[in-house]
Amino acid sequence: MTMLAITGGRVLRPDLTVTSADVLIDQDAGEIREIGTDLAGAADETLEAAESLVTPGFVNGHCHVAMTLLRGYADDKPLEAWLQEDIWPAEGELTAADVRAGAELGLVELIKSGTTAFADMYFHVPDVAVAVEEAGLRARLGHGIVTVGKDGEAAREDATTSLEIAREYDGAADGRISTAFMPHSLTTVGSEYLAEFVPEAREAGVPVHYHANETVDEVAPIVDEHGQRPLEYAAEHGLLEPEDFVAHGVHVDESEIDLLAAAGTGVIHCPASNMKLASGMAPVERMLEAGVTVGLGTDGAASNNDLSMLDEARDAAMLGKLAADDASAVPAEAVVDMLTRGSADAIGLESGRLEAGAPADLAVIDLEQPHLTPRHDLVSHLAYAAAAADVRHTVCDGQVLMRDREVLTLDEAGVRERAVETAASLSARVE
Repeated sequence: MTMLAITGGRVLRPDLTVTSADVLIDQDAGEIREIGTDLAGAADETLEAAESLVTPGFVNGHCHVAMTLLRGYADDKPLEAWLQEDIWPAEGELTAADVRAGAELGLVELIKSGTTAFADMYFHVPDVAVAVEEAGLRARLGHGIVTVGKDGEAAREDATTSLEIAREYDGAADGRISTAFMPHSLTTVGSEYLAEFVPEAREAGVPVHYHANETVDEVAPIVDEHGQRPLEYAAEHGLLEPEDFVAHGVHVDESEIDLLAAAGTGVIHCPASNMKLASGMAPVERMLEAGVTVGLGTDGAASNNDLSMLDEARDAAMLGKLAADDASAVPAEAVVDMLTRGSADAIGLESGRLEAGAPADLAVIDLEQPHLTPRHDLVSHLAYAAAAADVRHTVCDGQVLMRDREVLTLDEAGVRERAVETAASLSARVE
Protein backbone atom coordinates (compact mmCIF):
# COMPACT_ATOMS: atom_id res chain seq x y z
CA MET A 1 0.00 0.00 0.00
CA THR A 2 1.44 3.37 -1.10
CA MET A 3 0.25 6.46 0.71
CA LEU A 4 0.34 10.08 -0.41
CA ALA A 5 -0.25 12.99 1.98
CA ILE A 6 -1.18 16.50 0.95
CA THR A 7 0.01 18.53 3.89
CA GLY A 8 -0.34 21.95 5.45
CA GLY A 9 -3.27 23.18 3.39
CA ARG A 10 -6.81 24.33 3.95
CA VAL A 11 -9.38 21.78 2.79
CA LEU A 12 -12.73 22.51 1.15
CA ARG A 13 -15.21 20.11 2.80
CA PRO A 14 -18.41 18.76 1.18
CA ASP A 15 -20.52 21.25 3.18
CA LEU A 16 -18.32 24.04 1.68
CA THR A 17 -16.66 24.87 4.97
CA VAL A 18 -12.88 25.26 4.94
CA THR A 19 -10.64 23.74 7.61
CA SER A 20 -6.89 23.40 8.08
CA ALA A 21 -6.08 19.73 7.50
CA ASP A 22 -3.94 17.17 5.73
CA VAL A 23 -5.37 14.72 3.19
CA LEU A 24 -4.11 11.13 3.28
CA ILE A 25 -4.56 9.13 0.07
CA ASP A 26 -4.31 5.40 -0.61
CA GLN A 27 -2.72 5.54 -4.06
CA ASP A 28 -3.27 1.86 -4.81
CA ALA A 29 -7.01 2.17 -4.22
CA GLY A 30 -7.17 5.71 -5.63
CA GLU A 31 -9.20 6.80 -2.59
CA ILE A 32 -9.00 9.33 0.21
CA ARG A 33 -8.13 7.42 3.37
CA GLU A 34 -8.42 10.23 5.93
CA ILE A 35 -8.67 13.99 6.31
CA GLY A 36 -7.17 15.22 9.57
CA THR A 37 -4.12 16.67 11.27
CA ASP A 38 -0.50 15.48 11.30
CA LEU A 39 -0.90 12.81 8.62
CA ALA A 40 2.48 13.23 6.91
CA GLY A 41 4.05 10.49 9.04
CA ALA A 42 1.69 7.90 7.57
CA ALA A 43 2.70 8.71 3.98
CA ASP A 44 5.34 7.45 1.57
CA GLU A 45 5.20 10.71 -0.40
CA THR A 46 3.97 14.23 0.34
CA LEU A 47 2.68 17.18 -1.62
CA GLU A 48 3.15 20.54 0.08
CA ALA A 49 -0.03 22.63 0.30
CA ALA A 50 0.99 25.40 2.71
CA GLU A 51 -0.81 28.68 1.94
CA SER A 52 -3.02 26.74 -0.46
CA LEU A 53 -6.61 25.59 -0.77
CA VAL A 54 -7.19 21.87 -1.39
CA THR A 55 -10.38 21.41 -3.41
CA PRO A 56 -12.10 18.54 -5.18
CA GLY A 57 -10.81 18.20 -8.72
CA PHE A 58 -13.00 20.17 -11.08
CA VAL A 59 -15.36 18.23 -13.35
CA ASN A 60 -15.95 19.46 -16.91
CA GLY A 61 -19.40 18.08 -17.68
CA HIS A 62 -19.44 18.77 -21.42
CA CYS A 63 -16.65 19.42 -23.89
CA HIS A 64 -15.16 18.41 -27.21
CA VAL A 65 -11.57 18.20 -26.05
CA ALA A 66 -9.88 17.76 -29.44
CA MET A 67 -11.41 21.03 -30.64
CA THR A 68 -8.38 22.74 -29.12
CA LEU A 69 -7.04 22.47 -32.69
CA LEU A 70 -9.76 24.93 -33.76
CA ARG A 71 -9.17 27.48 -30.99
CA GLY A 72 -9.42 30.90 -32.65
CA TYR A 73 -10.12 29.31 -36.03
CA ALA A 74 -13.61 30.78 -36.47
CA ASP A 75 -14.94 33.39 -34.09
CA ASP A 76 -17.74 35.93 -33.78
CA LYS A 77 -20.49 34.07 -35.61
CA PRO A 78 -23.89 32.68 -34.57
CA LEU A 79 -24.01 28.94 -33.88
CA GLU A 80 -25.60 27.67 -37.12
CA ALA A 81 -23.35 29.70 -39.42
CA TRP A 82 -20.31 28.88 -37.31
CA LEU A 83 -21.03 25.16 -37.53
CA GLN A 84 -22.03 24.95 -41.18
CA GLU A 85 -19.50 27.36 -42.66
CA ASP A 86 -16.44 26.68 -40.52
CA ILE A 87 -16.52 23.90 -37.95
CA TRP A 88 -18.19 21.03 -39.80
CA PRO A 89 -16.01 21.48 -42.91
CA ALA A 90 -12.91 21.44 -40.72
CA GLU A 91 -14.10 18.42 -38.76
CA GLY A 92 -14.75 16.62 -42.04
CA GLU A 93 -10.98 16.68 -42.61
CA LEU A 94 -10.00 15.36 -39.18
CA THR A 95 -7.98 12.16 -39.03
CA ALA A 96 -7.48 9.94 -36.00
CA ALA A 97 -3.97 11.38 -35.59
CA ASP A 98 -5.38 14.91 -35.65
CA VAL A 99 -7.88 14.08 -32.92
CA ARG A 100 -5.16 12.45 -30.81
CA ALA A 101 -2.99 15.58 -31.08
CA GLY A 102 -5.88 17.89 -30.22
CA ALA A 103 -7.00 15.69 -27.35
CA GLU A 104 -3.52 15.63 -25.82
CA LEU A 105 -3.35 19.42 -25.95
CA GLY A 106 -6.75 19.63 -24.27
CA LEU A 107 -5.76 17.14 -21.58
CA VAL A 108 -2.65 19.14 -20.70
CA GLU A 109 -4.84 22.23 -20.42
CA LEU A 110 -7.34 20.40 -18.20
CA ILE A 111 -4.61 19.10 -15.88
CA LYS A 112 -2.98 22.53 -15.59
CA SER A 113 -6.31 24.11 -14.67
CA GLY A 114 -7.20 21.58 -11.94
CA THR A 115 -9.75 19.51 -13.86
CA THR A 116 -9.61 15.81 -13.04
CA ALA A 117 -12.66 14.50 -14.93
CA PHE A 118 -14.60 15.44 -18.04
CA ALA A 119 -17.33 14.25 -20.39
CA ASP A 120 -16.45 14.36 -24.07
CA MET A 121 -18.46 13.98 -27.27
CA TYR A 122 -16.39 13.68 -30.42
CA PHE A 123 -15.00 11.41 -33.12
CA HIS A 124 -12.14 8.89 -33.23
CA VAL A 125 -12.92 8.05 -29.62
CA PRO A 126 -10.38 5.18 -29.40
CA ASP A 127 -7.61 7.71 -29.93
CA VAL A 128 -9.08 10.01 -27.28
CA ALA A 129 -9.24 7.03 -24.91
CA VAL A 130 -5.55 6.26 -25.42
CA ALA A 131 -4.67 9.87 -24.63
CA VAL A 132 -6.87 9.84 -21.51
CA GLU A 133 -5.25 6.64 -20.25
CA GLU A 134 -1.79 8.14 -20.68
CA ALA A 135 -2.73 11.48 -19.13
CA GLY A 136 -4.23 9.85 -16.02
CA LEU A 137 -7.54 11.74 -16.05
CA ARG A 138 -11.05 10.41 -15.53
CA ALA A 139 -13.49 10.69 -18.46
CA ARG A 140 -16.91 9.76 -19.80
CA LEU A 141 -16.44 9.39 -23.55
CA GLY A 142 -18.78 8.94 -26.47
CA HIS A 143 -18.95 9.10 -30.24
CA GLY A 144 -21.20 11.94 -31.42
CA ILE A 145 -23.92 10.86 -33.85
CA VAL A 146 -25.22 13.03 -36.69
CA THR A 147 -27.70 11.47 -39.13
CA VAL A 148 -29.00 14.54 -40.99
CA GLY A 149 -27.62 14.79 -44.51
CA LYS A 150 -26.66 11.11 -44.57
CA ASP A 151 -28.26 8.19 -46.33
CA GLY A 152 -29.78 5.41 -44.26
CA GLU A 153 -26.70 3.20 -44.34
CA ALA A 154 -24.31 5.94 -43.26
CA ALA A 155 -26.69 7.14 -40.55
CA ARG A 156 -27.11 3.66 -39.09
CA GLU A 157 -23.35 3.14 -39.21
CA ASP A 158 -22.81 6.33 -37.21
CA ALA A 159 -25.30 5.25 -34.53
CA THR A 160 -23.86 1.73 -34.48
CA THR A 161 -20.36 3.13 -33.98
CA SER A 162 -21.50 5.17 -30.97
CA LEU A 163 -23.12 2.13 -29.39
CA GLU A 164 -20.15 -0.17 -30.08
CA ILE A 165 -17.68 2.34 -28.60
CA ALA A 166 -19.88 2.76 -25.53
CA ARG A 167 -19.87 -0.99 -24.98
CA GLU A 168 -16.18 -1.55 -25.71
CA TYR A 169 -14.56 1.29 -23.77
CA ASP A 170 -16.66 1.36 -20.63
CA GLY A 171 -14.26 0.57 -17.79
CA ALA A 172 -11.10 1.21 -19.82
CA ALA A 173 -7.97 2.79 -18.32
CA ASP A 174 -8.36 0.73 -15.12
CA GLY A 175 -11.88 2.03 -14.68
CA ARG A 176 -11.11 5.71 -15.21
CA ILE A 177 -13.00 5.73 -18.52
CA SER A 178 -16.74 5.34 -18.63
CA THR A 179 -18.92 5.88 -21.68
CA ALA A 180 -22.25 7.12 -23.00
CA PHE A 181 -24.34 6.84 -26.14
CA MET A 182 -24.21 10.31 -27.66
CA PRO A 183 -26.69 11.58 -30.27
CA HIS A 184 -25.45 15.06 -31.18
CA SER A 185 -28.84 16.72 -30.66
CA LEU A 186 -32.57 16.26 -31.08
CA THR A 187 -32.49 18.11 -34.41
CA THR A 188 -29.42 16.41 -35.93
CA VAL A 189 -30.45 12.80 -35.26
CA GLY A 190 -33.60 11.38 -36.86
CA SER A 191 -36.35 10.01 -34.62
CA GLU A 192 -36.17 6.62 -36.33
CA TYR A 193 -32.58 6.18 -35.16
CA LEU A 194 -33.44 7.23 -31.63
CA ALA A 195 -36.27 4.70 -31.62
CA GLU A 196 -33.94 1.93 -32.79
CA PHE A 197 -30.76 2.59 -30.85
CA VAL A 198 -31.75 4.16 -27.52
CA PRO A 199 -33.32 0.87 -26.30
CA GLU A 200 -30.07 -0.89 -27.22
CA ALA A 201 -28.12 1.67 -25.19
CA ARG A 202 -30.41 0.98 -22.23
CA GLU A 203 -29.80 -2.73 -22.62
CA ALA A 204 -26.04 -2.08 -22.66
CA GLY A 205 -26.38 -0.07 -19.43
CA VAL A 206 -24.84 3.15 -20.76
CA PRO A 207 -26.33 6.62 -20.25
CA VAL A 208 -27.31 8.99 -23.04
CA HIS A 209 -25.84 12.46 -23.53
CA TYR A 210 -26.91 15.06 -26.10
CA HIS A 211 -27.20 18.79 -26.80
CA ALA A 212 -30.67 20.12 -26.00
CA ASN A 213 -32.40 23.51 -26.25
CA GLU A 214 -29.10 25.28 -26.96
CA THR A 215 -30.64 27.84 -29.33
CA VAL A 216 -34.09 28.92 -30.45
CA ASP A 217 -33.32 27.15 -33.74
CA GLU A 218 -33.05 23.87 -31.83
CA VAL A 219 -36.46 24.39 -30.22
CA ALA A 220 -38.61 25.64 -33.11
CA PRO A 221 -38.16 22.63 -35.48
CA ILE A 222 -39.24 20.17 -32.76
CA VAL A 223 -42.27 22.26 -31.86
CA ASP A 224 -43.19 22.77 -35.52
CA GLU A 225 -42.75 19.15 -36.59
CA HIS A 226 -43.90 17.27 -33.50
CA GLY A 227 -46.12 19.76 -31.68
CA GLN A 228 -44.24 19.42 -28.40
CA ARG A 229 -41.31 20.94 -26.55
CA PRO A 230 -37.89 19.35 -27.18
CA LEU A 231 -37.58 17.71 -23.77
CA GLU A 232 -41.13 16.34 -24.03
CA TYR A 233 -40.02 14.84 -27.34
CA ALA A 234 -36.86 13.53 -25.65
CA ALA A 235 -38.87 11.90 -22.87
CA GLU A 236 -41.14 10.27 -25.42
CA HIS A 237 -38.07 8.71 -27.05
CA GLY A 238 -36.63 7.44 -23.77
CA LEU A 239 -33.94 10.12 -23.55
CA LEU A 240 -34.77 11.53 -20.12
CA GLU A 241 -33.60 9.02 -17.51
CA PRO A 242 -31.76 9.61 -14.20
CA GLU A 243 -28.45 8.46 -15.68
CA ASP A 244 -28.73 10.79 -18.70
CA PHE A 245 -27.42 14.35 -19.00
CA VAL A 246 -27.98 17.11 -21.51
CA ALA A 247 -25.75 19.99 -22.55
CA HIS A 248 -26.80 23.65 -22.48
CA GLY A 249 -30.55 23.73 -21.66
CA VAL A 250 -30.61 27.43 -22.52
CA HIS A 251 -34.16 27.63 -23.88
CA VAL A 252 -36.07 25.38 -21.49
CA ASP A 253 -39.49 26.47 -20.28
CA GLU A 254 -41.12 25.76 -16.91
CA SER A 255 -42.66 22.51 -18.09
CA GLU A 256 -39.26 21.25 -19.24
CA ILE A 257 -37.59 22.27 -15.99
CA ASP A 258 -40.22 20.25 -14.15
CA LEU A 259 -39.58 17.31 -16.50
CA LEU A 260 -35.84 17.44 -15.80
CA ALA A 261 -36.38 17.60 -12.05
CA ALA A 262 -38.85 14.73 -12.03
CA ALA A 263 -36.68 12.56 -14.29
CA GLY A 264 -33.45 13.26 -12.41
CA THR A 265 -31.71 14.09 -15.68
CA GLY A 266 -28.70 16.39 -15.26
CA VAL A 267 -28.03 19.60 -17.16
CA ILE A 268 -24.54 20.83 -18.02
CA HIS A 269 -24.47 24.61 -18.18
CA CYS A 270 -21.90 26.08 -20.61
CA PRO A 271 -22.09 29.85 -20.00
CA ALA A 272 -18.99 30.99 -21.92
CA SER A 273 -19.96 29.18 -25.11
CA ASN A 274 -23.57 30.31 -24.77
CA MET A 275 -22.47 33.93 -24.43
CA LYS A 276 -19.91 33.82 -27.24
CA LEU A 277 -22.36 32.26 -29.71
CA ALA A 278 -25.20 34.49 -28.44
CA SER A 279 -27.25 31.36 -27.76
CA GLY A 280 -28.92 32.93 -24.73
CA MET A 281 -28.95 32.76 -20.93
CA ALA A 282 -29.96 29.48 -19.32
CA PRO A 283 -32.42 29.78 -16.39
CA VAL A 284 -29.96 28.21 -13.97
CA GLU A 285 -31.49 29.70 -10.82
CA ARG A 286 -34.90 28.30 -11.74
CA MET A 287 -33.42 24.88 -12.44
CA LEU A 288 -31.60 24.84 -9.11
CA GLU A 289 -34.76 25.94 -7.28
CA ALA A 290 -36.67 23.10 -8.97
CA GLY A 291 -34.11 20.52 -7.84
CA VAL A 292 -32.44 19.89 -11.19
CA THR A 293 -28.86 18.60 -10.95
CA VAL A 294 -26.80 21.27 -12.70
CA GLY A 295 -23.13 20.97 -13.58
CA LEU A 296 -20.69 23.08 -15.56
CA GLY A 297 -18.93 22.49 -18.86
CA THR A 298 -16.65 24.50 -21.10
CA ASP A 299 -17.96 23.13 -24.42
CA GLY A 300 -15.16 23.05 -27.03
CA ALA A 301 -12.20 25.40 -27.11
CA ALA A 302 -13.42 26.66 -30.50
CA SER A 303 -16.40 28.32 -28.83
CA ASN A 304 -15.01 29.28 -25.43
CA ASN A 305 -11.89 29.63 -26.13
CA ASP A 306 -10.27 27.80 -23.21
CA LEU A 307 -10.94 24.78 -21.02
CA SER A 308 -10.61 26.49 -17.63
CA MET A 309 -13.40 25.44 -15.30
CA LEU A 310 -12.54 28.29 -12.94
CA ASP A 311 -13.30 30.74 -15.76
CA GLU A 312 -16.54 28.85 -16.37
CA ALA A 313 -17.53 29.11 -12.71
CA ARG A 314 -17.13 32.89 -12.71
CA ASP A 315 -19.09 33.15 -15.95
CA ALA A 316 -21.87 30.99 -14.50
CA ALA A 317 -22.20 33.19 -11.44
CA MET A 318 -22.26 36.41 -13.44
CA LEU A 319 -24.58 35.22 -16.19
CA GLY A 320 -26.90 33.57 -13.68
CA LYS A 321 -27.47 36.91 -11.98
CA LEU A 322 -28.23 38.62 -15.28
CA ALA A 323 -30.60 35.88 -16.38
CA ALA A 324 -32.53 36.06 -13.10
CA ASP A 325 -32.22 39.86 -12.84
CA ASP A 326 -31.15 39.22 -9.25
CA ALA A 327 -27.71 39.81 -7.74
CA SER A 328 -28.35 37.06 -5.17
CA ALA A 329 -29.04 34.40 -7.82
CA VAL A 330 -26.51 31.60 -8.48
CA PRO A 331 -24.32 32.54 -5.50
CA ALA A 332 -20.72 31.49 -4.99
CA GLU A 333 -21.69 28.39 -2.99
CA ALA A 334 -23.98 27.16 -5.79
CA VAL A 335 -21.31 27.74 -8.41
CA VAL A 336 -18.60 25.90 -6.49
CA ASP A 337 -21.02 23.02 -5.98
CA MET A 338 -21.74 22.95 -9.73
CA LEU A 339 -18.00 23.07 -10.45
CA THR A 340 -17.37 19.92 -8.40
CA ARG A 341 -20.14 17.71 -7.02
CA GLY A 342 -22.85 18.97 -9.38
CA SER A 343 -20.94 18.13 -12.54
CA ALA A 344 -19.79 14.79 -11.11
CA ASP A 345 -23.34 13.81 -10.15
CA ALA A 346 -24.72 14.96 -13.50
CA ILE A 347 -22.33 12.81 -15.54
CA GLY A 348 -22.49 9.87 -13.16
CA LEU A 349 -19.14 9.96 -11.36
CA GLU A 350 -18.39 9.50 -7.66
CA SER A 351 -15.84 12.31 -7.54
CA GLY A 352 -16.42 15.98 -6.75
CA ARG A 353 -16.11 15.76 -2.95
CA LEU A 354 -13.29 15.50 -0.41
CA GLU A 355 -14.10 12.95 2.28
CA ALA A 356 -12.86 9.56 3.44
CA GLY A 357 -13.72 6.87 0.89
CA ALA A 358 -14.18 9.30 -2.00
CA PRO A 359 -12.05 9.09 -5.16
CA ALA A 360 -8.74 10.87 -4.65
CA ASP A 361 -9.36 13.52 -7.31
CA LEU A 362 -8.29 16.98 -6.19
CA ALA A 363 -6.62 20.26 -7.02
CA VAL A 364 -4.41 22.48 -4.88
CA ILE A 365 -4.84 26.23 -5.38
CA ASP A 366 -1.98 28.60 -4.51
CA LEU A 367 -3.49 31.37 -2.37
CA GLU A 368 -0.35 33.53 -2.27
CA GLN A 369 -1.55 35.74 -5.13
CA PRO A 370 -2.54 39.42 -5.13
CA HIS A 371 -5.95 38.62 -6.61
CA LEU A 372 -6.63 36.12 -3.80
CA THR A 373 -5.75 38.61 -1.05
CA PRO A 374 -7.23 39.18 1.53
CA ARG A 375 -8.92 35.86 2.32
CA HIS A 376 -12.29 36.88 3.67
CA ASP A 377 -14.09 33.98 1.99
CA LEU A 378 -12.27 31.23 0.09
CA VAL A 379 -15.47 29.88 -1.47
CA SER A 380 -16.06 33.34 -2.90
CA HIS A 381 -12.47 33.44 -4.17
CA LEU A 382 -12.92 30.07 -5.88
CA ALA A 383 -16.06 31.28 -7.66
CA TYR A 384 -15.02 34.83 -8.53
CA ALA A 385 -11.25 35.32 -8.34
CA ALA A 386 -9.19 32.14 -8.76
CA ALA A 387 -7.66 31.38 -12.16
CA ALA A 388 -6.28 28.32 -13.91
CA ALA A 389 -2.72 29.55 -13.39
CA ASP A 390 -3.26 29.42 -9.60
CA VAL A 391 -3.51 25.62 -9.65
CA ARG A 392 -0.36 24.26 -8.04
CA HIS A 393 -0.91 20.48 -7.99
CA THR A 394 -3.44 18.15 -9.65
CA VAL A 395 -4.17 14.62 -8.43
CA CYS A 396 -6.51 12.07 -10.05
CA ASP A 397 -7.25 8.54 -8.86
CA GLY A 398 -4.55 9.06 -6.25
CA GLN A 399 -1.83 9.75 -8.81
CA VAL A 400 0.00 13.07 -9.06
CA LEU A 401 -0.63 14.43 -12.57
CA MET A 402 0.94 17.85 -11.91
CA ARG A 403 3.36 18.92 -9.21
CA ASP A 404 4.26 22.58 -8.81
CA ARG A 405 2.87 23.40 -12.29
CA GLU A 406 4.88 20.62 -14.00
CA VAL A 407 2.69 18.07 -15.81
CA LEU A 408 4.13 14.63 -15.06
CA THR A 409 2.08 12.33 -17.29
CA LEU A 410 2.40 14.06 -20.67
CA ASP A 411 5.30 15.88 -22.35
CA GLU A 412 3.83 19.38 -22.43
CA ALA A 413 6.37 20.84 -24.85
CA GLY A 414 6.02 17.91 -27.25
CA VAL A 415 2.23 18.04 -27.05
CA ARG A 416 2.17 21.75 -27.89
CA GLU A 417 4.59 21.29 -30.80
CA ARG A 418 2.50 18.49 -32.32
CA ALA A 419 -0.68 20.49 -31.87
CA VAL A 420 0.77 23.51 -33.70
CA GLU A 421 1.89 21.33 -36.62
CA THR A 422 -1.39 19.43 -36.73
CA ALA A 423 -3.52 22.57 -36.65
CA ALA A 424 -1.54 24.10 -39.49
CA SER A 425 -1.92 20.95 -41.56
CA LEU A 426 -5.66 20.78 -40.86
CA SER A 427 -6.17 24.41 -41.81
CA ALA A 428 -4.29 23.91 -45.09
CA ARG A 429 -6.39 20.87 -45.95
CA VAL A 430 -9.64 22.74 -45.31
CA GLU A 431 -8.58 25.72 -47.40
